[in-house]
Amino acid sequence: MKPIYIVDGARSPFLKARTGPGPFAASDLAVQAGRALLARQPFAPEDLDEVILGCASPSPDEVNIGRVVALRMGCGQKVTGWTVMRNCASGMQALDSAMANIQSGRSQLVLAGGVDALSHAPLLYSDTMVRWFAGMMQARTLGRKAAHFLKLNPVALLSPVIGLMKGLTDPVVGLLMGQTAENLAWRFGIDRQSMDAFSLRSHQRAMAARKAGALGEIVPLVDGKGKVYDEDDGVRADASLQGLAKLKPFFDKKYGRVTPGNSSQITDGAAWVVLASEEAVARWNLAPIARITDVQWAGLDPAQMGLGPVHASTPILQRQGAKLHDVDLWEINEAFAAQVQGCIAAWQDEDYCRNELGLPGALGKLDEDRLNVDGGAVAMGHPVGASGARIVLHLAHALRARGLKRGIATICIGGGQGGAMLVEACR
Repeated sequence: MKPIYIVDGARSPFLKARTGPGPFAASDLAVQAGRALLARQPFAPEDLDEVILGCASPSPDEVNIGRVVALRMGCGQKVTGWTVMRNCASGMQALDSAMANIQSGRSQLVLAGGVDALSHAPLLYSDTMVRWFAGMMQARTLGRKAAHFLKLNPVALLSPVIGLMKGLTDPVVGLLMGQTAENLAWRFGIDRQSMDAFSLRSHQRAMAARKAGALGEIVPLVDGKGKVYDEDDGVRADASLQGLAKLKPFFDKKYGRVTPGNSSQITDGAAWVVLASEEAVARWNLAPIARITDVQWAGLDPAQMGLGPVHASTPILQRQGAKLHDVDLWEINEAFAAQVQGCIAAWQDEDYCRNELGLPGALGKLDEDRLNVDGGAVAMGHPVGASGARIVLHLAHALRARGLKRGIATICIGGGQGGAMLVEACR
C-alpha cells in the first residue's frame, strides 16, 4: 500500500439544531471551512486533482454537493467534484475514495471530507396528501375541483412527515437508530446511570479540550449578518448527572434508557482533510501530520448497527498483530453513549467474540483513558455526513499533540455497517 498522507484539515464548529433551519446551508458550511483550509496551503485550489465530499442529506438544490462546493471554493472548472453517501460514515467514505484514487495513480492531491446541515432536513407531505394533490391536478372543472377540495381532511393530511426521522429509521428492520442503541443497552446490561456518566464525561472532556486549545482544527463561520460562530455550541459547561437524570427516554418511552442527553446531538457541520501521495508531498514541499495505513469496512445486523466499530476495527488489529492496548488512542464516534459502551462490552464478551468475530475468546478491555480523549459526538454533535472525517482529522491532531504513534478512528453506520481507519502520526 502506497503511503497516504494527511497534510492538513479543518472543520467548522458543529452547530446544534434548535428551532427551524440553522444559519448555514450544507454548502455554506463546507465552503467556509474549505476556503480557510485551502488559503493556508502552498498549492492553489486549482492544483487539486479532485474534491470528494460525503453528505447523507443534501438539499434538493445541492444534489451533487461535492461539485457545487468545489466550484464555490475557487477550485476552477477543471477540478472534478463528486459526492459519496455511506450514511453516518459518508465523510470517512470520502477519505477512502480519495485514498483509492491516490493508490491507483489517478490522483495525487485530494480534498476530501463530509458535511450535513441536519437542521435543514425537509418536512414532507404524506403519500396520502400527495395523492390528494394529484387528484386536484386531474380535476378539470371548477365543480370537480370544489368537490375534490371538500375531501381534504386538514388534520390528517396536512400533518407533516419529518424527513429526518425517516432518514434515521432503518427501512429493513423498521427501527430508529436510537432503538438500535436500546437493543445494545438491553443485550449488554448497560444501565441508565452509566450512560449518563459516559455522556457527562464527553462534555467534560470537550470543555477541557476547548480550554486547552486542543480543538485547533475548528475554523470560524460567519453568517450573512456578520455573526461569528467559533466553537461547537452543543457542549455544556453546566452538564451534570443530576441534569441528565431528569431527561426522559425518547426512543422507548416506557422501558427505555436512551435519552436526548446520552445521545449525539442533531447538528450542522463540515469537516475536510487534505490527502496527498508521496509524490505530491515532495512536489509541494508539504509537511504531513499523519498517514492512513489501514482501512476496513464491515457489515452486521442492522438492529445491532452500533457494534459496527467492533466489526471494522478487529480485522485491522488482526492484520497488525495488535491488541486493544497496543493502540495509543481511539476515536469511536459517539452516536449514543450505549452504542460506544456496547462496543466496549462486546470486546470483553467471550460469546460475542467467538460467535460474531470468529475469535478464540474475548479480545479484552479497551482502556477508556485512551478513548475520545477530547470528547465526542454526545457533546459536540453528529452531523451525519461530517463525523467520519472529523474523527480521523482529530485523531491525527491528538496523536501529535501527545507524542503518540498510532490510533484507530471508527464509526457505526446506520443500516448495519462499521468503518475504521488506522492512523499513524508523522514525526
